Amino acid sequence: MKYMFDYAWLAQYWPVLLKGILVTIQLITVGAAAGIALGIACAWVRSLGPKWLRPAVTAYVELIRNTPFLIQLFFIFFGLPSLGLQMSEFQAANLAMIINLGAYSCEIIRAGIQATPRGQFEAGASLAMTPFETFRHVILVPSLQRIWPALCSQVIIVMLGSSVVSQIAAEDLTFAANFIQSRTFRAFEAYFVSTAIYLVLAILLRQVLIAAGSFIFPRRSGR
Repeated sequence: MKYMFDYAWLAQYWPVLLKGILVTIQLITVGAAAGIALGIACAWVRSLGPKWLRPAVTAYVELIRNTPFLIQLFFIFFGLPSLGLQMSEFQAANLAMIINLGAYSCEIIRAGIQATPRGQFEAGASLAMTPFETFRHVILVPSLQRIWPALCSQVIIVMLGSSVVSQIAAEDLTFAANFIQSRTFRAFEAYFVSTAIYLVLAILLRQVLIAAGSFIFPRRSGR
């Protein structure tokens, strides 16, 4: 039995795919920005912050890193309304991505902080800086520069993992593929196209992050 490939549906359903692409881009843009910011804050607490706050941050990081992203998403979207916290599909998806990336990026950034020479901490203290000021002005940028490639990879992993947000009816790219497949019954073609789009998005996102790293961390002329 020969399978006849048919992509004629693209002419009719391209707006659905475009909407799914835009939603996915919006999710990763907000999720990456807020997630990395959360990761930086948590890394500071775990490395240099108040000792009384460290157990709570450690518990958060371990909880998120050792539970499935889908369960986290379901808990936020289906569980929190039981406590009176209602949110839309898009808001729940964004919150889940921020919380997930925040935990993973915390450990990545903390590794960069731990690799910082002790002399830099002492230099900040000699200038009468507080631990937070030392972290902000002396430690943070070099630490991010060390771990930027790993952080970029984690952002891409979260972007690809966002495909599960279709399970709560967030209208991302996977939701669009599922919708098209249910209407056309062309499962191979629908998921092949969505796979190709995810591949392109991942490559483009990596290039954007590399370019951002080159802008934020310019090479020193002496190297």
